[in-house]
Amino acid sequence: MVDVSIVVPVYNGADTLKTCLQSLQTQTLPRERYEIIVVDDGSSDASAQIALDAGVQLIRQPNGGAPAARNTGIAAARGTWVAFTDSDCVASRGWLAALLQAAQSVPGALGAAGKTIGLKSQTPAARFVDLMGGLDAIRSLQHPRFPFAPTANVLYSREALEKAGGFDRRYATYDACDLHTRLRRAHPGAFPYEARALIMHKHRTDWRAYRKQQFYYGVGYAQFVLAHRRELPWTIARELRSLWEVACKAWRALLPAGGDERILRQGQFVRVAAQHAGFVRTFYNPRERRRW
Repeated sequence: MVDVSIVVPVYNGADTLKTCLQSLQTQTLPRERYEIIVVDDGSSDASAQIALDAGVQLIRQPNGGAPAARNTGIAAARGTWVAFTDSDCVASRGWLAALLQAAQSVPGALGAAGKTIGLKSQTPAARFVDLMGGLDAIRSLQHPRFPFAPTANVLYSREALEKAGGFDRRYATYDACDLHTRLRRAHPGAFPYEARALIMHKHRTDWRAYRKQQFYYGVGYAQFVLAHRRELPWTIARELRSLWEVACKAWRALLPAGGDERILRQGQFVRVAAQHAGFVRTFYNPRERRRW
């Protein structure tokens, strides 16, 4: 019997997918208790061949984005639980067992999330992500109104995912927050965080790549605000506060500093400026507003 289906969406991830799959195939959880499903979202590199060579289940589809790829994985899953991680992640050997135990230890749990840290974070951009807590769910799950767990390291009940209709494929990013919000409202069960369920993520290694990533985070956040506009009305006051934060971060980035403090200041400015740019381009776009 398959307890867990691991879904890994990939788009041109040949540089990291092999290492990711090796880590998933050597879990302490007995191999017959879990399956690995790679959804190739229209890659033009060797991602599909790497998955075939690894002997895992491969599903190919035209490029539709990560949310659509995850939905394809959910539809093919046979496990009672569905775990998600990404092709640029490496799982610790006890990751899946710890994640599953956390979910099963609480009656009626919706799922569980684990700890995510950086993998060889040697550049300033990657170091900044670690200094800020990166993709670790312990931060995002503490949000007072919209807690969620990033899809690099999360597990949900397959039944709950299917009832919710899976991820909303319209999202560029922020689909994890939208899904968790809908799941939590339909299935208000416990959702434990387990630090022993460790995933290592390869952060963006230069500021240009990090800025691009954060721009699309801003796009996704704008989509989330549009989708939940009744609960998150965007006012002129909020827009001005956002602009003020960008200005303050820019000013702090210009002040003399060294070491980690310099990295923090530079990274905080890049993050808020890029996210604001992505938000503005999306939120005030008439075509985008009609989609929501």
